[in-house]
Amino acid sequence: MFTIMLVEDDEKIRGIVADTLRKWQYEVVETTDFHGVLADFERSRPHLVLLDVNLPVFDGYYWCQQIRAVSKVPILFISSRDQNMDIIMAMNMGGDDFVQKPFDLSVLVAKISAVIRRNYTYQDEGHKLTHRGLTFNSANSTVEAAGGQAAELSRNEFIMLQLLMRSAGKIVSREELMQALWHDEQFVDDNTLTVNVNRLRRKLAELGQDDFIATRKGMGYIVE
Repeated sequence: MFTIMLVEDDEKIRGIVADTLRKWQYEVVETTDFHGVLADFERSRPHLVLLDVNLPVFDGYYWCQQIRAVSKVPILFISSRDQNMDIIMAMNMGGDDFVQKPFDLSVLVAKISAVIRRNYTYQDEGHKLTHRGLTFNSANSTVEAAGGQAAELSRNEFIMLQLLMRSAGKIVSREELMQALWHDEQFVDDNTLTVNVNRLRRKLAELGQDDFIATRKGMGYIVE
């Protein structure tokens, strides 16, 4: 059974979401101490965090940073904020997805299921892909440069780099990447993909691979 940590200060919403998730056989940890969100996280060790943005004491962005400092567990933001900048900030802070309130509970459950499925099944592929001096290792979710310098990949970085390297020499459309990352891309703002690609590019640049991923305007991305 997967454990979901629910950080939502609206008692009514928290209750409805928690009840729904339990009906879907998830174990739910409801946080009510908004001074000690990180302590609750470390104590419950969830498989996924549902995190509201507007919270008492510190906002969800703050707690996302605190969790990211100690864990790569998937974080799904839920918020009534609907500006692109809020979504971009959530992704830049380390969030894996963003669901706007009011949301359909079936959509929320589908997104949670997809995130958990991706995060806890992709890790089982035990082979390496090497291209232009860069080695992708799916067994431990790392990427290594020819000189031996390595970096850990987030779940989204893992999925994007694996798809691009498997398709080396071919253009991978933005739609393909969005489908691989979120399965039902109609609920995802296009800017979210750009943020994720740029984050991966920065990580590869730190390994000396500034131009590893090229953009084909109006078409997608390619590893040549």
